[in-house]
Parts: sequence; structure tokens; C-alpha cells
Amino acid sequence: MPRKSPVPDEVIAGLRRLIKQGLPVGPSRVDAALLGLRGIVARAVDPADDASLTAALDGTLRGLLARFPDVRYASAARALFGLPPAEPGQNLTVRRDLAAAEAGHEVHHFRKRVEPKLVEKVAWELLADADRFTRSPMNAPRLASANRRQPIPADPFAWEVIEHEEQLSKLWSALYAARAELLAVERLVSLQASRNELIHAAVTAAWRWAAARAEAISYTSAYTQEMSVGELITLAGWTPVLAEAQASRLTEAAVGGAHREQFVHALHNEVGLGDAWIDGLLNPLPIDTSDENGQPQ
Repeated sequence: MPRKSPVPDEVIAGLRRLIKQGLPVGPSRVDAALLGLRGIVARAVDPADDASLTAALDGTLRGLLARFPDVRYASAARALFGLPPAEPGQNLTVRRDLAAAEAGHEVHHFRKRVEPKLVEKVAWELLADADRFTRSPMNAPRLASANRRQPIPADPFAWEVIEHEEQLSKLWSALYAARAELLAVERLVSLQASRNELIHAAVTAAWRWAAARAEAISYTSAYTQEMSVGELITLAGWTPVLAEAQASRLTEAAVGGAHREQFVHALHNEVGLGDAWIDGLLNPLPIDTSDENGQPQ
């Protein structure tokens, strides 16, 4: 039976109850409104199993809290939900005291004024995550353990089905490879790594991104018009805005399974393109962390 899409008030209420025990999420203390979010259902290994949904919710919350968009209150939000700087097993009172200290507020003020806004912010992040899954007509295929070989019959229809699965696997492999390198760049930026290390990571991300774009072009040309090349490649993660000619030039350098060294050699003279990609990835964007009263938005 399809699940009813949770409304914002239900998600906020579910999170308020969840923080009483904090993370990790336990099956006995999680609201159906949270388990029914589209992003959670899509990530669950078995969407019909509450334990699988609970594990997906736990992982999603950890990821969202790791990337909490309000820099000033990020550490406080993580502590409130039971992530470092909080420690496993701490009750809500201890976690709230720690969160208030991290935010630079008196505990009573934090509980009354700041905590509700932090919970609401996490709720809206969960709803935005669900919306991204709802609007995407393509999700990565789930894998199941293969305990025995499954021969393909000598039949044209079977060949077409397997060829499609083969191309789909190549597409998602390339998208995830690009995502991994883009995440590596963001991690190194956050760590304030050396300029040389950052540039090396940015170039690797460009190579993987270009290879994924080439796979997206190949796949959409052969199989689907549901998503454009641009829509598919954004699944790998955020990248600097490039002109169409610049994106095409990167893609040309990665076509045919080019190695990283071949990719770099092909673009050796593309100084402007390199600057657009590297500077776009490495220059931090300004973040608005509070409203006019200094409270988290």
C-alpha cells in the first residue's frame, strides 16, 4: 500500500520526539511520518521493512547534520541530536546543555528560542531531500546478492534487456565515481588542505564528471528522454556553472575511457576552462547564517 506523503508539521513533531533519545534511530521510537519520507523509502534496502527504513533514516539524518547549512549552529544541531560533540548515551538534558554552550546561548533561551528553529530546519532539510527524490524520474537501481549464475537465453529480447541494464550500470557507476570526487573536494576545502592538494582533487573531479557526462550523453541518446543530460549529471553533485562549449570540451577529453593523465594532457592548453572549474569549486560561497535577530533561519 502506498504511503501518504508526510506534511511538515508531522515531520517536525516526529523529530521532536526523536531527539528525546537522539541518534542512532531505534525502530521503537521513530514516527511513521519520518519513515514515510520519499528520500527514506528510496534509500531503504527493503522499503517494506521498518528496520531497513530506520537504518535509512539514521544515515540520512547523519548526512544532513554533517552538512547543516547554518554554520553558526551546525555544532549545536549535531549535539542536540546526539552526534559529536555529544557522546553516545547522553540524555537530552546533557545534550541540550552542550548544544546551548556550542551555540553560545543560555540553556533556557536555547530551549525556548533556538532549539525549535533547529528542529524545524532539519525537518525542512528532510522534506527538501524527499522532494528531490520525488521529482527525479530515475533512481539508482538496487542490487541484490547473486548466489548463482543466471545465464542469458539466446533471445533478442533478452539481449536488449541485458544491454540496457549494462548501460544503466555504466551510467550510475560513472555518476557515483564523479560524486565521490566532488565530495572529496568539499571535504578537503573544509579541512583547509594545501592548494596543491585541492587542485589535484579538483582536476580528478573534473575528469570523473566529464566521464559521467559522456555516459549520460550515451545513455540518453539510446534509451530515454525522461531526463536530459544536464539533469542526469546534476545527480553527481554541485559543480561550477560552465558554458556549453566548456562542458563539451571537458567531455571530449574524457570520451572513450580516457585515463586521468590523458584527460589532463588533452586539456593542457585550456587555461580559461581550468580556471573556471578549479576556482569555481575551491572558492567558498558566502553563507547567510542568521536572521535579522541573530537567530538561525
